[in-house]
Amino acid sequence: MLTVIGAGFPRTGTSSMKAALERLGFGPCFHMFNILTEPARAAGWAPLAEGARPDWEKLFDGFRSTQDWPASYFWRELAQAYPEAKVVLTVRDPRAWYASMMTLIDNGPRTLMAQETQAELPPAARAVFEGMRRMGPVLDRMAAGTFGAGRTMADGPVDEESAVAAFERHTAEVRASLPPERLLVFDVRQGWEPLCRFLGVEVPAEPFPHLNDGRSMQEFLGRLMKGDVSHPSFVPDA
Repeated sequence: MLTVIGAGFPRTGTSSMKAALERLGFGPCFHMFNILTEPARAAGWAPLAEGARPDWEKLFDGFRSTQDWPASYFWRELAQAYPEAKVVLTVRDPRAWYASMMTLIDNGPRTLMAQETQAELPPAARAVFEGMRRMGPVLDRMAAGTFGAGRTMADGPVDEESAVAAFERHTAEVRASLPPERLLVFDVRQGWEPLCRFLGVEVPAEPFPHLNDGRSMQEFLGRLMKGDVSHPSFVPDA
């Protein structure tokens, strides 16, 4: 059962949050990397493309928390499905977020998708591609809901002003929708203290994890092209 729900956009420290939540005992934490490394999970998300009511318990079986898209896109539905769960909205400077998203897009799944026509894709990489293709309609729903009706992931990057406006709109919507005792608006640069206070746990005697999921994605894709579909070794931020 989920006890912590992530509501933040990708590239707002979601890999760092995954590591932090698992260190605090709120793991395993579901993240987009779970779909990339276990492509069969994509089938469970397919009904959400048409707005069907999903079986959240089945989708998150074995997980105690969530971070990153696609889960964070459905923060409202998850908050209703798990009324006792707390919600963490990860944030950062919107323009720094946009620049980071562009880097991730250029070096992330697009790299794999661009190679789909090449017969040399190893079986592991082809399975990931097929999983992401099955996720396509769901990702299109997320793009339209975030950036405007009719938008699809195939349309490519949104311009900076539109993206920043979407980021700020999302932040305001989450803030307005949940009571303060249930919501933490959190910048991972704040470290353990506010997160641990919010979750009611002790502060670990170790640094807060600061991980770079863009580099982790590149590392994962590099191994994937060699046929290795194991979970990424999350890379510390520079």
